[in-house]
Amino acid sequence: MAYIQEIVRQAAPLVEVRDVRHVYGKGGSGLTVLDHVDLTLYEGEVVGLLGRSGSGKSTLLRSIAGLIRPTAGSVSFPPGADGADTVVSMVFQSFALFPWLTVLENVEVGLEARQVPVAERRKRALAAIDLIGLDGFESAYPKELSGGMRQRVGLARALVVNPDLLLMDEPFSALDVLTAETLRTDLLDLWSEGRMPIKSILMVTHNIEEAVLMCDRILIFSSNPGRVLGEIKVSLPQPRSRQDPAFRALVEDIYARMTSRTNPVQPREGLFPGTGIGMALPRMSTNTLAGLIEAVHEAPYDGKADLPGLANSLHFKNDEIFEIAELLQLLRFAELEGRDLRLLPAARRYATSDVDTRKQLFGQHLLNYVPLAAHIRRVLDDRPSHHAPGRRFRDELEDYMSEDRAEDTLRTVTQWGRYAELYAYDEGADLFSLDNPV
Repeated sequence: MAYIQEIVRQAAPLVEVRDVRHVYGKGGSGLTVLDHVDLTLYEGEVVGLLGRSGSGKSTLLRSIAGLIRPTAGSVSFPPGADGADTVVSMVFQSFALFPWLTVLENVEVGLEARQVPVAERRKRALAAIDLIGLDGFESAYPKELSGGMRQRVGLARALVVNPDLLLMDEPFSALDVLTAETLRTDLLDLWSEGRMPIKSILMVTHNIEEAVLMCDRILIFSSNPGRVLGEIKVSLPQPRSRQDPAFRALVEDIYARMTSRTNPVQPREGLFPGTGIGMALPRMSTNTLAGLIEAVHEAPYDGKADLPGLANSLHFKNDEIFEIAELLQLLRFAELEGRDLRLLPAARRYATSDVDTRKQLFGQHLLNYVPLAAHIRRVLDDRPSHHAPGRRFRDELEDYMSEDRAEDTLRTVTQWGRYAELYAYDEGADLFSLDNPV
């Protein structure tokens, strides 16, 4: 594998990203999600962009795909030996299929847009469907297919245009564990056997094991804003085993790199993209947070646990345990020290308290360390009616982030605030209130 990587380095680059910066939002209030990002992708390699949710990985991928234009910097595709332009295809996290079209028609969409003759596009679409293992489902509609099958259709649609570069934005994250594993294995087999018409793959993931399993190189992204924190070459031979000690050692090394803090976080800074009310949050329930606090508080951990080992014992994916740990750190219930999670005194009190005391403690931390929660409560306190529409806060968030991320962030803060009894929320009316104040 090391020899192969040396060959890769001598090949002409497929993509060159230089000093890319991207800002979402309006004017001076914009959120910088990418800052001074450089990346060169070579023929014959699978490269992973690995980082926390919201670290700008997908924004970079969309910039390379041409779906968005970066605020600054450049994305270029040096011409190959034949002088032809680089063809790029993308597989999305959501299946993004047209529900009114059959499998065959969905796969043909890109060819139809390129005005490929009917007979040729049918031939190429059938070949792509057969390649990804859906032969016999050509006339089926997306609603008739499982999640794994629908993602295979998305892959066939990307491959049918004979791309040089395949971009994949967390393509397995919407699938169950077994289906995702099967699809990863099939994709790696097609790649290693040279059966796909592509020169290189660039994939976004926040799953450390997935990155080590699939990639020749891994670029680790920091957050707030997104920058390339480091590059790791994966020299393990394919196929790779999660039980291989070298595999486990590399996973744990990446854990340590991603949790190390060369610049310690100050009390009011966010670990997630954005600051103030523009801090983006993933969907996470208070039950999950409480469960991890309780698990680490008890023996054998007694307040401090190794993250990879904790993920294994609690049957979490590595990226899931990492995200929960980060949220506990955000709320000042825990500290990440290398690959270890250490509970702070507030979390130890939480673990030993009754329900009402837990709610009060969680509410205090929520108001102190999650600006959006404090903002919602302040608005409700200031209004004579003590009511405010959810749309008001959603609109404010969309000045800093995408519509989907704004929705996830507001849902998370809504659930956390209701648990802490800081405010009430009527989903039908989309209305916050102090009908059940603390």
